[in-house]
Amino acid sequence: MDITIHASFLPHDDPDAALAFYRDTLGFEVRKDVGYGGMRWITVGPVGQPGTSIVLTPPGADPGVTDDERRTIAEMMAKGTYAGILLATADVDATFERVQADGAEVVQEPTDQPYGVRDCAFRDPAGNMIRIQEVR
Repeated sequence: MDITIHASFLPHDDPDAALAFYRDTLGFEVRKDVGYGGMRWITVGPVGQPGTSIVLTPPGADPGVTDDERRTIAEMMAKGTYAGILLATADVDATFERVQADGAEVVQEPTDQPYGVRDCAFRDPAGNMIRIQEVR
């Protein structure tokens, strides 16, 4: 089989703040910005990697999600327990400094983990956990 990861989905509760974080802080390019019914779906991805994207989506936009489920999603997003993603960089310390300087909420400074990686963690404006791992 020849299967790749094309897109991952992360919720946002403020499209402009999400756009600023992923485009301006992380340096991703905007691939699509689609509005429908008062909601926005923003697709971003790393420059030079057109086959890999993150779709920033309104939480609970699926019509099958109940109002109770939407409240639960909002509560989990506020605690930072709803969604997350693992990104990679060649220099986690430099990346950490740049992201921190832009005002992102720091969860963990660069750390050598006992399982063999060096990483750091932030929350995006919606509370999603963004871990950044060093790869060489």
